[in-house]
Amino acid sequence: MAQNNKRERIKALKVSLITEKLDLSEKEAQQFWPVYNAYEKETSKIRFEDIRSIRKEIRTNIETMSDDKADKLLNRLNKAEDSMHNLRMEFSNKLRSIIPSKKIILLKIVEEDFKKKMLHEYKKRKKEQGN
Repeated sequence: MAQNNKRERIKALKVSLITEKLDLSEKEAQQFWPVYNAYEKETSKIRFEDIRSIRKEIRTNIETMSDDKADKLLNRLNKAEDSMHNLRMEFSNKLRSIIPSKKIILLKIVEEDFKKKMLHEYKKRKKEQGN
């Protein structure tokens, strides 16, 4: 439950930042958010279910893994990463009919800045817990 609250808070912060920085009109926002939320849902599934499970399996079994098994895991990982790439391209193309290209680029910058900020906060809190 606490983990869910954290995720919801982080998501709310991200939505707030995107809303502020992109300065979407009402019409843009009505079209943008359903597309953005669907994209986030799909990429999260791939990232947190598919890729995470593959990486866990690799870490757990790397010492005893056969080349055949490694090859199969690598193929699965490549397929998941291809899916992520295809989703990003599809998302970008959908957004072109909703918001100007400049705002799409700005969205990419805002998302990257948000990730950096979250990573910085995580490291800062880890360091504080260690002291």
